[in-house]
Amino acid sequence: MEDRRLFLSIATATMGSAILGGSSAARAGIKASVRTPEKAEELSHPFGVQHIYYQGATNDLQVFEGGSLRLRSGMEPHPPHKHPEEEILLVAEGSGEIYVEGETTEVQAGAMMYTNANELHGIKNTGSQDLVFYYFKWLKS
Repeated sequence: MEDRRLFLSIATATMGSAILGGSSAARAGIKASVRTPEKAEELSHPFGVQHIYYQGATNDLQVFEGGSLRLRSGMEPHPPHKHPEEEILLVAEGSGEIYVEGETTEVQAGAMMYTNANELHGIKNTGSQDLVFYYFKWLKS
């Protein structure tokens, strides 16, 4: 039974690596760790600053990404969109609107969004201050 689990774990990590384009992070898999913003990859965009804490395959997931975005006032990272991963988004600071499948909800710190794969969703900062949110996306198979 242990041999079968090891084989499935290796096969899943290998398949995730191939799908993600063979990046070194995906080949190695995400290791258990604690990351601070200083250790995360930082990307500057016209709409705000993004931190990618984790990105790649895990023992159980083909794809996992966890990050944050400091969204400037009046901005949205992109129009409502869909993707094959499920997603959770948690608003930590500020206020705005989250759109999910035809419904727009006013949100502030403490609000959480969940979407299934391929559901239309988006976020916009409608407040006067930055809106900070954390997001987690995953794809099992």
